[in-house]
Amino acid sequence: MADRLKGKTALIIGAATGIGEAVTRAFAAEGATLVVSYHKASPDAMVAEINASGGQASTVRLDVGDETSVKNAVATVVERHGRLDVAFNNAGILAPIKPLADITAKEFDDTIRVDLRGTFLAMKYEINQMLKNGGGSIINTGSVGSVIANAGLTPYIASKHGVLGLTRSAAIEYAQQGIRVNVLAPGFVETRMTAEWLVDPDLRAVMTAQNSFNRASQPDEIAGMVVYLASDEASFTTGGIFLVDGAQTAI
Repeated sequence: MADRLKGKTALIIGAATGIGEAVTRAFAAEGATLVVSYHKASPDAMVAEINASGGQASTVRLDVGDETSVKNAVATVVERHGRLDVAFNNAGILAPIKPLADITAKEFDDTIRVDLRGTFLAMKYEINQMLKNGGGSIINTGSVGSVIANAGLTPYIASKHGVLGLTRSAAIEYAQQGIRVNVLAPGFVETRMTAEWLVDPDLRAVMTAQNSFNRASQPDEIAGMVVYLASDEASFTTGGIFLVDGAQTAI
C-alpha cells in the first residue's frame, strides 16, 4: 500500500536511528510531510535522501526532557506546515543493567527524564496543537517492558509502565476530540541502544531466547505497526498497546 499518510504532517521524536529511522522512512513512503527531531545523532543524510526522492522532510533539534525545547519543536512543525496530524514519540535511553539497590538516583532520574517525562511533555504540546486541528494520532514507544519486567532494568521498566498509563489516560480524555493515542510495544530489537547486548554472546543468547523466533527483530519489522496506527485505517483504535514481540509476552 502507499499514500496512507498523504496530506498528513507528522512529527517523529527520536528519528535518527533504529525504530525512529525505520518509521521515518516508512512514513515518507506513505506520503507524510515530516519533521524529524534529533538530540545528538543528526538525521540530515536520511532527510536529504527523502527530499531527493520527492518526499518532504526537515529536522528540528530537541531535548525531549526540556519543556521549552519540546514546546518549540511542536511550534516549529506548525510554523512550517500549519498543523500537526501525527506524532511518534520514540526518544528513549537505557540505564546500566544492575539490581535496583545498586542504581544511583541520577541513573534513575536520567531514565525517567527522557523515557517518561519526555513522553509526557511531548504529548502535552502535541495534544494542545491537535485540539486546534480537530484531531490526530499519537503513538508512544513503550516496550514489552510496559507489561512485564526484567531483572536489572528497573528505571526502564518503571518508565515504560508509566508510558502505558499516560497513553491510556490520554486516550480516554481526548477520544471525543478526535485524538487517538496508542502504545507501540516492541520486544527485543537490534538497534544502536541494544548493540552492547548483542556483542556479548551470553547476553545475546539470554535476550533472544525470550521470544519464539529466538532472534532480535529488525526496526523495519516494527515500522509497519506505527504506519497503521498513524493512518485512518486505525480510526477506532485508541488506548491500545500493540505488541510486536515475537510472542515474548505469550511464553
